[in-house]
Amino acid sequence: MFTVTRSENNPILSPLREHPWEAAAAFNGCPILKGKDTILIYRAMSETQLLKEPKIRTSVIARAVRSPDKAHFGERKVLVYPDQPYDKFGCEDPRVTELDGTYYIFYTGLGGYPFSSENIRTAVALSKDLETVTEKHEITPFNAKGMAIFPEKINGKIAMLLTANTDRPPSEICYAEFDKPEDMWSQEYWAQWSRNFDTHRLHIRRQSDDQLEIGAAPVKTDKGWLVIYSHIQKYGSGRVVFGIEAVLLDLNNPLKVVGRTKGPFMVPDAYYEKIGQVPDVIFPSGALIRDGKLEVYYGATDTYCAMATIPLDNFLNCLVDSRSDIAKRFPGNPIISPRQGFSWEAHGTLNPAAIELDGKIHILYRAVSDKNVSTIGYAASNDGLRIDERSDKPMYFPRKDFERRGDADDNYGCEDPRAVQIGDRIYMNYTAYDGITPRVAVSSISTKDFSAKKWNAWTEPEAITPSGIANKDSTILPEPVKGKYLIFHRVQESVCADFVSSLDFKTEKVDECIEVISPRRGMWDGNKVGISTPPVKTPAGWLLLYHGVSWSTIYRVGAVLLDLDDPTIVKARTATPIFEPETDYESKGIIQNVVFPCGLVVRGSTVYVYYGAADSVIGVVTMKLKALLKMLEI
Repeated sequence: MFTVTRSENNPILSPLREHPWEAAAAFNGCPILKGKDTILIYRAMSETQLLKEPKIRTSVIARAVRSPDKAHFGERKVLVYPDQPYDKFGCEDPRVTELDGTYYIFYTGLGGYPFSSENIRTAVALSKDLETVTEKHEITPFNAKGMAIFPEKINGKIAMLLTANTDRPPSEICYAEFDKPEDMWSQEYWAQWSRNFDTHRLHIRRQSDDQLEIGAAPVKTDKGWLVIYSHIQKYGSGRVVFGIEAVLLDLNNPLKVVGRTKGPFMVPDAYYEKIGQVPDVIFPSGALIRDGKLEVYYGATDTYCAMATIPLDNFLNCLVDSRSDIAKRFPGNPIISPRQGFSWEAHGTLNPAAIELDGKIHILYRAVSDKNVSTIGYAASNDGLRIDERSDKPMYFPRKDFERRGDADDNYGCEDPRAVQIGDRIYMNYTAYDGITPRVAVSSISTKDFSAKKWNAWTEPEAITPSGIANKDSTILPEPVKGKYLIFHRVQESVCADFVSSLDFKTEKVDECIEVISPRRGMWDGNKVGISTPPVKTPAGWLLLYHGVSWSTIYRVGAVLLDLDDPTIVKARTATPIFEPETDYESKGIIQNVVFPCGLVVRGSTVYVYYGAADSVIGVVTMKLKALLKMLEI
């Protein structure tokens, strides 16, 4: 598990109108260290050439130097011009690597118009100083893009990655190696290489309609060669998603994959990634390791250069072991299942709240009857794992019109509770469902009455969200912020928040939606997100678990870290899930492939998370708080 943090200075490079050669765009930058300088080699695009034929925007390869404030890049100038038959219509998307004192700047050459797979090739420009180019060569005799060499020889040979058939899909990321530099532009070499094409492919395609392309030149780590690449989902369809992924290759045999991301860790999200020449596009183009972090450079909307950072150790550990070791399932799961003879929970025990009081962990779970009516059941555990006590009747049941279905006796009720203690009272937020529209309701009880199990002491529930608007997944921040209380809830597909002046919910209602987190289209949480457990205060910020639902309707769990002073601000968010359906009881049930926490308790250094599995049973996972917070480092 790891986080991705976009630079607060993004875009780090934008087009300059005063430079005609980059008036339209400056994007797909590849960084390289030269002494103390960070040089960015990037694609620069002019406005349309109105006095020439064809009337197109022309690209050159330019360079810029990182400014002393380490925020942006300046000293821009053109480095590679289109002046050869194979690149006369443009030079695009450079990748630069230094090897044996020479800088190899690989780029895409456009040799004909209209552009097609027949006239798009890879080329290379050589430089000794990144100031001038000494020679240029066309490389592949076939359609290819995204070429880069490794920064050191492997088994005595120059090693290369490239993307073949980029404009004649399906594209393939491939490996090649050479005895000497001249072999790279040898037509004889490539003719022989092509005859054994299948032996050169990296086998990382997940779906037949994926489009793959090399992004950054390989970066060496102690766990393998780290390669950041472009992954386009649903290529050629109306649901295209441009994502960034990573693969880890064996240090001595780069055709061997030793680890990879299970999906994109970045998709278009920020405004500069959604608005530009080509909306909703991000494209990785370079990477550096610096100060314990991986810097990922990428183009945004074919207009800007941008950068994001990832804690390197967390990232590599996730690649090597894609199964999260943060969440430890209790071997005795499920800890709560429907009991025979109890019709009020015959169709499911799920989605439990949890709260610690009097040395016990109290579990308030949703129970679904044989008539699809939801009530709240009660159980308790001394050790947090095994159930020591469980009620024979519902602890809480529907009482108001907004949680009953008229005179009908099915399909309504009180769902998915979350509980927090504030002062000497316990507040339970839950979904009140009248069979038509779910709303957020709140009821409370004193800790004294709760301990005594005086369930009739629950206050009359109040619906706090408007009628006619679906609203679910709610909890209260357990302490006030600047004199007000914060209510989290889900409107449509996003997690929202609203401030209220008091906890008197007869008068206090939720009528605003301050967006906190939203789906990341194409990622594991790309369809919708919702609050999982109430926030926990830590020195680093408010720790909040949330559930994310993918396009394939798999429910997984992630985490965010919220600002202590303003909990509507997200400081960090996991790029990968903390845990996801893996066991039979999580993947098979009323609803398949669901893990859905609603309760969290911290005991010492251990976090106990209680969750519904497949809308049928209840499990518990434990996590170390320190390890969880480390995964949220930025």
